[in-house]
Amino acid sequence: MTSKDPSPFIVEQQAGLKERWPFADTQDFEDARRGLIASLDPGVIHADDGRVVWDNDAYSFLSGEAPDSVNPSLWRQSQLASMQGLFEVVAGIYQVRGFDLSNITFVEGDTGVIVIDPLISAETAAAALALYREHRGDRPVTGVIYTHSHVDHFGGVKGVTTQEDVDAGRVPVLAPEGLVEHAVAENVYAGTAMSRRAGYMYGAALAKGPRGQVGAGLGQTTSTGTVTLIRPTVDITTTGQVEVVDGVTIEFQMAPGTEAPAEMHFFFPDYHALCMAENATHNLHNLLTLRGALVRDPHVWSTYLTEAIDLYADRADVAFASHHWPTWGRDRIVDYLSVQRDLYGYLHDQTLRMLNQGMTGPEIAEAMTMPPALENAWSTHGYYGSVSHNVKAIYQRYLGWFDGNPAHLWQHPPVEQAIRYVEFMGGADAVVEKARASFDDGDYRWVAEVLGHVVFADQSHQGARQLLADTYEQLGYGAENGTWRNFFLSGATELRDGAFGTPVATSAADMVAQLTPEMLFDALAIQVDGPRAWDLELTIDLVFTDDGAHYRLRLANGVLTHRRVESADGADLTVRLPHHAQLVGVVAGVIGPDDMAAQGIELTGDASAIQRLVAVLDPGDPDFAIVTPEKE
Repeated sequence: MTSKDPSPFIVEQQAGLKERWPFADTQDFEDARRGLIASLDPGVIHADDGRVVWDNDAYSFLSGEAPDSVNPSLWRQSQLASMQGLFEVVAGIYQVRGFDLSNITFVEGDTGVIVIDPLISAETAAAALALYREHRGDRPVTGVIYTHSHVDHFGGVKGVTTQEDVDAGRVPVLAPEGLVEHAVAENVYAGTAMSRRAGYMYGAALAKGPRGQVGAGLGQTTSTGTVTLIRPTVDITTTGQVEVVDGVTIEFQMAPGTEAPAEMHFFFPDYHALCMAENATHNLHNLLTLRGALVRDPHVWSTYLTEAIDLYADRADVAFASHHWPTWGRDRIVDYLSVQRDLYGYLHDQTLRMLNQGMTGPEIAEAMTMPPALENAWSTHGYYGSVSHNVKAIYQRYLGWFDGNPAHLWQHPPVEQAIRYVEFMGGADAVVEKARASFDDGDYRWVAEVLGHVVFADQSHQGARQLLADTYEQLGYGAENGTWRNFFLSGATELRDGAFGTPVATSAADMVAQLTPEMLFDALAIQVDGPRAWDLELTIDLVFTDDGAHYRLRLANGVLTHRRVESADGADLTVRLPHHAQLVGVVAGVIGPDDMAAQGIELTGDASAIQRLVAVLDPGDPDFAIVTPEKE
């Protein structure tokens, strides 16, 4: 991709921001560097096959003043987030930062070390553990804690421990109740769409550099190694629950429905250290992540931050999280957590106030102004979430997609809209000509909107594609939000160079293996191509001999349903399997007829029922179009 220079409008914007924000405040840099013991040199991590799964050295360009192609506030945040190495939080607690999107934390116990949030990939987690051991001794892992149900907080677990050690009871795995179900549901049910959009969100296909990917705000990007999962052995269910792991006392606070549906904070009284998971990081977080998710509840989020202050702040000397750098000192901790609390509370309350005055999500997003105390705190800046898209998410949470205007109740889909808009505006060439004048005036938001219609009306129109790509590029250069920048620049890349598909997917074998039978059936049901299955009716009984569970699948009217049954009478086919995980292999064709007997799988009845079911499955497309109406 050939990048263009920042326009005079963007250059002027960046200069104004350098004057507006308090760049002389270096406290975050002091905190981010504090306690550094050693860095990985070179800062590159490989898989066993030689692939690079993490390259922090690729961000070595993040030095000096921000270039005009990067929002100076985002440049500052990326400089902070790209600092890598082993850091002492307090004596006995250490973090490795800059090895993945998230942090991994090591808490020393009587005989070994407890690992908190083992990153996305086994390779990055193993490298972090190796760096810790190099400087703190070869301590065995004696416990693992997952703070919440997102993959960057459990995916590398097999880089720090084994299933065998967990099964033997040598390594307890603690997590908030419901973590596995939420983790699997998010990454398997809608995983194809989320992973494709995540490629845009994290700039996975972008070159790293001042005109490309500079970070994602919450961290630099995601690693691309092996995603693993070990099921927790200890569920944390209530606030006030206390567990002792390897002689270390841990007090827990439940925080469900905040940054993740299953999340918790916890306090180490022996170390006077508070872990805030991902609910208090040095930015405004997402209420609705751009890759897609359920809308999060800012009111509950704010409430749990108040509770954390009340429970722990007067006993804490340090607060740390699974992203960014710690905060030291009780007064600073209270101030920091209070500002984060007020940030989410303000967005919630003010959105509801304006919503009840009849304003729509986009109107509220434009009208929202932040109090000076919140506006001027670096930790409230929208590097990952943004005021704009978070406000729209709050509106969506309470009122849904419809804004109440009948004109928006039954609109044409995008292509049909585009064709009609372009015709009304005098044809594609005329629209492009007018858009070029708006581009020259710096009205990039408007150019993106009108040229989006032209490309959806005629995706082969090169003039529209080129100008739209240039527009996205300027919007990316100007964005303070790391994921906005990545989305804009990824859109420009695909318009210029073609689609890059899904560079990284998180639906790994360990994730699929954790699916319960009911979740497996649901995962199959969402792949049924309804119209192709309208006239197909079949029943398949599944008997799992390991636990005696017996289910009946029924396909009728284009819907695959399931229920538990007691007997196997009347089904077209009965399948007996030693374990439910084998069902994935049968449906995927990995376990063929010749392999079934060897694996203890028995079929009774019409074996073609499986093929007839598989024939109407329509798996997700990891390469679906985003900035054009159709794949190219």
